Amino acid sequence: MSDACGCGDDEPRAVGEEAEEEHEPERLWEVRELQFAAISGVFLLVALITGWAGGADIVVTVAEWLALLAGAYTFVPSTVKRLVKGKIGVGTLMTIAAVGAVLLGEVGEAAMLAFLFSISEGLEEYSLARTRRGLRALLSLVPDQATVLRDGAEVVVEPGELRVGDLMLVKPGERLATDGVIREGRTALDVSAITGESVPVEAGPGGDVFAGSINGTGVLTVEVTTTAEDNSLARIVKIVEAEQSRKGAAQRLADRIAKPLVPGVMVAAALIAAVGSLLGDPLVWIERALVVLVAASPCALAISVPVTVVAAIGASSKLGVLVKGGAALEALGRVRGVALDKTGTLTANRPAVIDVATTGGASREQVLDVAAALESRSEHPLARAILAAVDKVDPASDVEAVTGAGLTGRYEGRPVRLGRPGWLEAGPLAADVARMQSAGATAVLVEQDGQVIGAIAVRDELRPEAAEVVAQLRRDGYHVAMLTGDNHATATALAKDVGIDAVHAELRPEDKAALVKQLSAQRSTAMVGDGVNDAPALATADLGIAMGAMGTDVAIETADVALMGEDLRHLPQAFTHARRARSIMLQNVGLSLAIVVGLMPLALFGVLGLAAVVLVHEVAEIVVIANGVRAGRAKPLALTPGDRPAPRTQPATVGASS
Repeated sequence: MSDACGCGDDEPRAVGEEAEEEHEPERLWEVRELQFAAISGVFLLVALITGWAGGADIVVTVAEWLALLAGAYTFVPSTVKRLVKGKIGVGTLMTIAAVGAVLLGEVGEAAMLAFLFSISEGLEEYSLARTRRGLRALLSLVPDQATVLRDGAEVVVEPGELRVGDLMLVKPGERLATDGVIREGRTALDVSAITGESVPVEAGPGGDVFAGSINGTGVLTVEVTTTAEDNSLARIVKIVEAEQSRKGAAQRLADRIAKPLVPGVMVAAALIAAVGSLLGDPLVWIERALVVLVAASPCALAISVPVTVVAAIGASSKLGVLVKGGAALEALGRVRGVALDKTGTLTANRPAVIDVATTGGASREQVLDVAAALESRSEHPLARAILAAVDKVDPASDVEAVTGAGLTGRYEGRPVRLGRPGWLEAGPLAADVARMQSAGATAVLVEQDGQVIGAIAVRDELRPEAAEVVAQLRRDGYHVAMLTGDNHATATALAKDVGIDAVHAELRPEDKAALVKQLSAQRSTAMVGDGVNDAPALATADLGIAMGAMGTDVAIETADVALMGEDLRHLPQAFTHARRARSIMLQNVGLSLAIVVGLMPLALFGVLGLAAVVLVHEVAEIVVIANGVRAGRAKPLALTPGDRPAPRTQPATVGASS
């Protein structure tokens, strides 16, 4: 990162410490660097207007000095601190150039350098602040308190007071405060925040449960196996924090160029002054050395990348894509591999009935009517899919939930049941149930008068544009893989439908992060996801892309890029736009370096004086700004009403993702 970046410290702050020690800017005008840049710009404007109007020289001089001090404050102090530690960057060269300009009496030029560089620093700090705020959103999944059984009594404690071996009482609808093993009770557990399962999983005695999971309808007694500091969510926070720190310490494009340039220019200037003084007039050669320093100042380089970034990011928003800063834009244009989450990314996160098998003379409508009659009294997520498959619902009576198994009741005066295979015998439908499960669906059996009459397959279907998007990515030369917490059968079936060969299933969040790291070692890889369970992978990847504005806050905040709509076709469009922007960025960098390389020998041999060098720098800045503005051209994705995907039935507040 830049010299002035908040992430420039060697030791990253913990999330909690950061929250207490500083207020993260939420809007552009709250960024300190941009505030000082604005002050610097105002004084520069005063100096220019006063000079054009023929005003007093003292007013111009004072305004230029104030502009210089305001702009330099954003990077000079941190540059000095980094120099003490032996670290250099583009800020180092900017500082040297500003000092050289002042020594030659060009305070206005020095002020302009400081003004431009402070703007680029502010824009980058803003994007970093957004990412840091995302880390704290992870912690909100841990409940404020937990109920434990101690000495035969229920005691309410804070999560931090939980000890390994405690028996934790978890009531229906409550979140688990830490990891553990179920000792008593059965339930349908929503573990989407941790494992990414698209539907609740049945859990009973002996089953593992994880912090942040939501208990269904049963009361659970859970033996605590990890402390709050080392549970599933805590590990996610640690992974994200470590990876964001790693990214924060990485140098941006301009710094990578400045690293060899700075010592080279300093050595060259020193040699010019020393050797020239021995062979000729010391004053002449010292002045030439300072002119060389100014000639080598990365004026155009400092503004070329930020201008391109601002233009490209502004255009990205028109495409329904939120890009968080220049590093993210550069990475988006450099990516050659794409790892896709399943639920909520490739799929719409809206389970639907895809198949109904019948037996014993029952009709499809009869099976669905009985199932809907029972599910009308249920809060189970699969109920919405079954109810949506019928036109009219006649609720059953005497409905009772059998925790972890299904429902019983009476319909049209006859006993009926609905539940999972195993609790109800599939009988003649065993082959159909196996077929449904192999197709990646969840199968439920329906029974009437003690006889099974049908099986219903419910599956979270692919987005209609998913196959088209995967095909487009492959045509564009991207390697595409699917990462999911769902079982292998579901993952393989859906991957085949969408055209993905590389499938990785049954992954925990840390597994996803480790796998993404392996993929990134082969090629620059982007991770696309929408849930809390995707956060470590989003942070570990070379680029994290969050899918959908209705996704979890932590996914949106942790990611470097967010697709704000529900249409996956924005993804390849975002890649194309970023590649073009990166190309323009590299053009500007190349031109900027060419100016520096061309001016240095001309300044060395006295062909160009300080005024000419400054003029060339200003013209170069205009050229790179004009070129950078081209990155703002973007054509929004054309969608007809029929093409537009349906919105989610409800916000994904937990981050149901796989």
